[in-house]
Amino acid sequence: MDFFNKLAVWLRLRRRDVNILCLGLDNSGKSTIINCLKPTSAQAKDLFPTIGFSVEKFTTSRLSFTVFDMSGQGRYRNLWEKYYEGADAIIFVIDSADKLRIIVARQELDALLIHPDIMQRQIPILFFANKRDLSDALPSVVVSEILGLNNIKDKPWHICACSALNGEGLQDGVEWLQGGKAMQQSSNLD
Repeated sequence: MDFFNKLAVWLRLRRRDVNILCLGLDNSGKSTIINCLKPTSAQAKDLFPTIGFSVEKFTTSRLSFTVFDMSGQGRYRNLWEKYYEGADAIIFVIDSADKLRIIVARQELDALLIHPDIMQRQIPILFFANKRDLSDALPSVVVSEILGLNNIKDKPWHICACSALNGEGLQDGVEWLQGGKAMQQSSNLD
């Protein structure tokens, strides 16, 4: 079962359409992760930075998924909030090797968590601490501390260290979703 079928099982959705927001700063690896999670036949060979946002649609035997790959460039981050209300889940991608900009990622996460369309809901958030294949990448425990993830008490969340280039660690996030662990209010760090 691919990622999107597993997500449908986890969300226990009865409707046909599921909206997922993929957020994070520019160059964090959002598009690469989305591409890696798509069925092999739908994967792109070449990826380019997302300008504004892109919409990816996938259809499984049970559901139709719409993934909004939101640009992480500063001038486009204000677009994120326009899609919060309709989101069923959020994937938040952090470049764990970019120690200078992880504080900016925290600021964006803090803004997301206090937005009325997010704050009122128990929307699950899957964090990918991407680029773990780089020698200077921070461990997911450190990324979690910097982002203050233990302060998130009202939403199920999980963090996985991963490498979008080779797919390493992405399955951990999928298993969290599939296994129903998303219903917990906190996460065990890897």
